[in-house]
Amino acid sequence: MKEFALIFRLKDISDFKPSPEQMQERMNWLAGIASQNKLADKGNTLLPFAASAKTVKPNNVITDGAYTEIKEFISGYIVVKADTIDEAVEMAKGNPIFDQVGGSIEVREVLQRD
Repeated sequence: MKEFALIFRLKDISDFKPSPEQMQERMNWLAGIASQNKLADKGNTLLPFAASAKTVKPNNVITDGAYTEIKEFISGYIVVKADTIDEAVEMAKGNPIFDQVGGSIEVREVLQRD
């Protein structure tokens, strides 16, 4: 089984104002993944980052943001276990909070080193 990072993105931090009931729905979604033994790392489902970022590169070169083409706010991540990326995408599609507050979930396979 492979591991996939589900990276939660919002257009703006002000987009993220879920109610306690919506947060409970999200916790139920996480519990469902965990009950199938497919939650590899709970990660940080809510990262307290500001919208700005800097990247330090070799020779002390500093650039704005992690990716200049991405203007979204990364609100958190988890790592799940799945046989394929399509299976991980199906898990991501079950996250109820994005139906309520918008945003997106990026799914990336985690490289396994032997």
